[in-house]
Amino acid sequence: MKILYPMLLLAAAWPLTAAAADPAPSPLLGAWAVDTSKLTMPPEARPKSVTITYAEAGGGQWSTKVEVVLPDGNKVQALSTYRPDGTPTPVTGNLEADVAATRIPEPGVMVTALALKGVPGSMRTYTVSADGQAMTETVVFFTRDGTPGMRTNHFTRVK
Repeated sequence: MKILYPMLLLAAAWPLTAAAADPAPSPLLGAWAVDTSKLTMPPEARPKSVTITYAEAGGGQWSTKVEVVLPDGNKVQALSTYRPDGTPTPVTGNLEADVAATRIPEPGVMVTALALKGVPGSMRTYTVSADGQAMTETVVFFTRDGTPGMRTNHFTRVK
């Protein structure tokens, strides 16, 4: 009986340890399209589309790809691969940033700080809805005179 009891405890705990070793994928992963009709800029200045794709890149790293189709039809693509622990990482192809630091404080929430040529840019917080089909981006920025501002962008899951 002394041997049977520890074995039963181990067997009962097995599903819990297996689940902990194989966590559910983050609800952030996938492709997201912005609702351009809700962007806070004149319609003629709005991009035709903006898609953000988050993917696992292996070794605990993530990748972000941002594809923007500008009003004139030209395309811009920004790429970064990073560990989501707040470590600064290079960004290529972005008009607003050449370095970013990203952290995921809890499932479904991502915080990213951007800078360009050593000058702080914006801070962005992404929050996924409970059903996993919508994502809100809150952008914190500063105007040229140093006044803080915020805007919110709305995304829907593409895949």
